[in-house]
Formats: sequence, C-alpha cells, structure tokens
Amino acid sequence: MPYDAIVIGAGVNGLAAALHLAAEGWKVVVLERADVAGGAVKTREVTRPGFRHDLYAMNLSLFAGSPFFAAYKDLLLAHGLALVGAEQCFATAFPDGSWLGVERDLAATASRIAALSPADAERWRAMVAAFAQDAPHIFALLSSPLPSWQALRAVFSAWRARGTAGLAEIARLLLASPREWLDENFANEKLKAMMAAWGMHLDFAPDCAGGALFPYLESMANQSFGMALGQGGADTIVAALVRAIEAAGGELQFGTPVKGIAVEASAAKGVMLANGERIEATRAVIANLHPRVLFTELVSRPPPAAQRLARLRPGPATMMIHLALSHLPAWSAGAELQRFAYVHLAPSFAAMAKAYTEALDGMLPEEPVLVVGQPTAIDPSRAPAGLHVLWVQVRVLPARIRSDAAGSIAGRNWDDVKEAYADRVIGMIERYAPGLSANILGRAVLSPADLERDNPNLVDGDSLAGSHHLDQNFLFRPAFGWSRYRTPIERLFMIGASTWPGAGTGAGSGFMLAKMLAGA
Repeated sequence: MPYDAIVIGAGVNGLAAALHLAAEGWKVVVLERADVAGGAVKTREVTRPGFRHDLYAMNLSLFAGSPFFAAYKDLLLAHGLALVGAEQCFATAFPDGSWLGVERDLAATASRIAALSPADAERWRAMVAAFAQDAPHIFALLSSPLPSWQALRAVFSAWRARGTAGLAEIARLLLASPREWLDENFANEKLKAMMAAWGMHLDFAPDCAGGALFPYLESMANQSFGMALGQGGADTIVAALVRAIEAAGGELQFGTPVKGIAVEASAAKGVMLANGERIEATRAVIANLHPRVLFTELVSRPPPAAQRLARLRPGPATMMIHLALSHLPAWSAGAELQRFAYVHLAPSFAAMAKAYTEALDGMLPEEPVLVVGQPTAIDPSRAPAGLHVLWVQVRVLPARIRSDAAGSIAGRNWDDVKEAYADRVIGMIERYAPGLSANILGRAVLSPADLERDNPNLVDGDSLAGSHHLDQNFLFRPAFGWSRYRTPIERLFMIGASTWPGAGTGAGSGFMLAKMLAGA
C-alpha cells in the first residue's frame, strides 16, 4: 500500500518532517540505513560501559529555541524528552593562565569583562539589551523559507521596529567577518577571541565574510537564555521524536538502505530498497541527504540542473575525541572552569586563522581549535557516580592529508594517523589542564573518515554537511533557485543541513518543508 510521503534519513530534520506530516494526517514512513535514528545526533557508550558520549552534536540550544519545539513541546515532553540547562555556558582558556567566560548571570559575565575593559563591559551590557529587541527579527528570518512572503514579512517587521538604519546594521552583521564586527564593537583581544571561537564551530575563520552572525547569536543567546543539553545524552530528542511519530501513526524502518529513487515522467514516485523492494509515494519523497549523495548515488539519471546541487562544497573536516575520565580537567586557569559546558582552546585571531589556513592547505594543523565539552559538569547521569565524560571537537582539519604542519606525523591516511593526531590534541589540552592523561579511563577517536563512514551526509568528514560561506548560504543553499527544498525532479524534496537554514539541531528545514507540503 503506498504512502503519502517517504522520508529518507532519520536525522533530526527527517524526523521533524515526518512528525508534522503524520500529525497532519499524512501516511508517512521514514527509511534509515543505520540501525538507529539520529544522524548526527547520537549518544553511545564508545569508551567504557556506563559512559554515555554524544558522538557529534552536544549543544541542543537550537532545538530548544526552535519553532518546531515550540509547536511540539508538550507532545515531545510526554514522550520522554528531557533537557537540562547550563547556566555556565562557554569560556576560553588562555596560555597565560587566565580565562574569560559567559554565564547566564549578566553581572558575573560583565564583571569578568570589566576587569579587562570597563568600556567593553558597558558595550556588552548594551548589546545584551539590544539583543532582546533584535533577536525576534533575526530568528524570524532564520526560520522562514527563502525566498518567501514570510521572509519578506520578517524583514518588513524589522524595518518598522528599527528603521532603515537599524535594518542596515542587521544586514552588515550578516555580511561582516568576525574580526571586522568584533573590532568595531570591542577593544580587548581576549573578549574578541572568546566570541570569535563560535565562528570556528562552523567554517568561519576570523576573516571570512559572513562569519560575524554566529559569534553574535551564540554569545548573546547563551548570555540571555543559557545552554540546553539533553538529559542522559543528546539522543533524548531523537528517542522522543521516534515515539511521537509512531504515536501519530507514522512508521520507521531501520537498517533499510535506499538504493535509488523511482523516477517516472520526471517525477519521483517512490524508492527502491537495497533488498529489491519498491515502496510507492503518492505525494512526496523527502530526502534528508547531502545533495551529492542524493544525485550521485540515488538518482540514476539526474537532470542537468541537479549538477549544481551536487557541487555543494564541503567545509573543512572535523575530528571527535571522546574520553572517559576519573576527574574533570584540572584547568590551570582555575577550578571554576570545570563548571562550564564548553571550554574553547582558541586563544587568538592569529591561532584560529593559522589552523584554518593550514587545514585548507591540506596540512594537519600544528594547533587546531578545540571545543572541550564537559557535559557531566551539567548532567552527571552520563557517567557512573563521581566519574565523567569529555567531548572534544577538533576544528578544523583537512579531509585529505598532504602534510603535517608540525612535521612530526608522517602518514597521509586518516586511518593511519588519527591516534597520533589525537595524542597531539590531548597534549594541547594537558598544557591547559596538567595531569589530564593520568585521569583517562577510556578513549575513542572518530576521524573525518570515520564521520563520513558513519554518516555519508558528512561528506569529506565535514560535520556541517556543506560550507556555510556566503556563496552557499541563504538563497544559495544548496544552490541558487533551489533554496525552497524542491529539486529538479517533481515530488522529490531535499532537507537537512545542506539546505537552508543550514547545520544545527533546530529542525528548521524539515519543519518548514513539512508545513509547506501540508499547508499548515
């Protein structure tokens, strides 16, 4: 019996689309090649039993603040979703033994900044106050399909509230590099480095145009709302979504790889499974896939227009290192750092730019940017009593290795060098937190090659499923003319991090497409 819609890929966007369509009365099935749902939101015991590690995404603030969660909050909570808030959000440790961090207590954050620059502290307070006025307009745009009347209404609303000059300031923020925007607003280099580190979570080194928005949004949102983590692991959102879909009458099939899209008369009519079975769809096939995967592996004769979609450029690669620990890192800068969800090791514009340039040149960075997550400081349930997990994201890396910037690693294949490079990363952390190695009870390293093997949407180990630079963002994601989730094949739609509004756990593309299809 045919389905109204087939969703390929049980990542957050695919699950969000399936839930909304099922809630609107559509007969929906989700097909997932892996044995479990989640995509880049997975929690596993990869080091030792009892230690639960978020393999990729850890920060669920985008999900907690999303229009999708606002619409389905009560349902998801009823199906077991549990979030925990982090009051101490993020900090940067510096080589001189100092640190600077943001917590939800504005007075505490401003006091730290004032110790470096009273003028910057005053500017920070003013920016936080203005964020309360500007955020609704920015988030309205980010949660609108592009182009759309909804997006135009968001821009018009911003113009009415802020005037032409205010709207121009928002536009400048969207176009500026992190360095340009931070230099314009602040004087202290440590404050600017602390904020700029958020650009490296995407693929925005300090001088990349369009990179100012993420440091601004993350800094202000964490200050204003705190950070959200999943209780017991990020997969709490996935488990709740799966249960909610099933309760709404939707179906999910795991361990079910799709071999191809059934295209007849230039329209998608269903899918062919690897086992030879064909499943029909009467209204839509929704691919929660990177366009390269969709149009080079699942569509046998893609139309010429699909070539532009398949050329979506990957960003730099990522490595994940997961540690089981007897104690949290003993940060030289002070024990207070142990309370923060994230500790960035990205001490300057120069350090970030150097790592980024080395990675783009195919070199293993001598000192990459590190995001050190301490989830058990916020949620002790992720490890046995008194023990901890550490989540380390290594940004940024080359997908294919040409050389080592430090000259000490000879291999050119990630499978051969990942443990040696992980040793370098651990050594970096240990310079800021002496004695870390002695506290390690277990270690798991996921190289860029491992990321792509686990999830083919992470092409070249790019955890963002495509660079977010201006030529591939907004109306250009994944390609100009195709930003509204349609493809050159009728009834075949594409969602996920490769589509607007990009990477993250906000379920934006899945929810927006589902509302467009269902008309509600």
